[in-house]
Amino acid sequence: MGEFTKRQQQPYRFDTVGSFLRPARLKEARKAYEAGEIDGQALRQVEDEEIIKLIHKQEEAGLQAVSDGEFRRSWWHYDFMWGLNGIEKRFIDEGGQFHDMKTRAETASLTSRELDGHKHPFVEDFKFVRDHKSTDREVKQTVPAPAQLLQELLKPHNQETTQAFYGEDEHRELAQAIAKAYIDVLEDFAAEGAKVIQFDDCTWGRLVDIHLEDYPEDERQAKADEKAYLAGLYRYVNNLAIDGAPEGLTITSHVCRGNYRSHWFGQGGYDSVADELFAKEHAQAYYLEYDSDRAGGFEPLAKVGDDRLVVLGLITSKTGELEDREAVIKRIHEAAKYIPLDNLCLSPQCGFSSTEEGNSLTEDQQWEKLALVHSIAKEVWG
Repeated sequence: MGEFTKRQQQPYRFDTVGSFLRPARLKEARKAYEAGEIDGQALRQVEDEEIIKLIHKQEEAGLQAVSDGEFRRSWWHYDFMWGLNGIEKRFIDEGGQFHDMKTRAETASLTSRELDGHKHPFVEDFKFVRDHKSTDREVKQTVPAPAQLLQELLKPHNQETTQAFYGEDEHRELAQAIAKAYIDVLEDFAAEGAKVIQFDDCTWGRLVDIHLEDYPEDERQAKADEKAYLAGLYRYVNNLAIDGAPEGLTITSHVCRGNYRSHWFGQGGYDSVADELFAKEHAQAYYLEYDSDRAGGFEPLAKVGDDRLVVLGLITSKTGELEDREAVIKRIHEAAKYIPLDNLCLSPQCGFSSTEEGNSLTEDQQWEKLALVHSIAKEVWG
């Protein structure tokens, strides 16, 4: 084994994507709150107590960056969007389509042309973890990527509300308003001591799922043009926020193909988006799904360059079955053909509970997965 750089901040050689299965006590408290049996203060108390327990468990598991497990959220993305001034929660007719399943039918919609991100509730959530972790640990804070909000506002069910404030030819202006709100939030995170913020981004997972060969030949060019336009737009809004972040704040990106109760929505390798995502986006590290053949090969990692890191999501968070240790190690070395081994880290492929429902595994299996990641990381990088 060679000499490897000791990681001083996220991503660490042994890392997570962020969310954890909600404990039964928390689920029961949330149901009681929704039924009007307890108030918000009582729910917050249960959340606080369960998050403190989770922080201790993460530290005992050897994690250097610890999170609140997203225990206060219902969704991995909407709760953040709803916390921005100028965005509201709205119920719609149908949820999003995943493989063999639809999600709950909710969305985030515009209520104003101007967006503002100051005094976001997530900053208070960050402070809680900061104040309860050990001093030698770092806070892992995730938010949906700016591109995720842009994509949401451009979906058909939001067409009417979005076009009340932004015309069809004002996508870049909308992107600028979104980025401005994100920069507000990033400034507030940094003021409270945040060093790293992770953007969770499923927009690329949607794009890689556009397979031109599935379309009639006379429609393929138009679909290719649409895909290229959206890729450029998503990269544009993400870079506006990343480039506008306070000095000293690192932005990483988790790229996902969907994770709702162990179901997924997209499949396809990174090849078709590698130029925009890896060569042109300014994130300092990428957490990438690589737990199934839906993710394709490692060849696109050559576009990342030698100055950024990749966290290989080789351990699935969708099921409880443990991966073969030697097979995972072999895949790490396969990836190292395209990006230096010193620039690689290891994590589960996604969170264990991207929504409050959680994935199809037990809490014990969740921690067994992390123990496997930890032991493999120690063997590979020391």
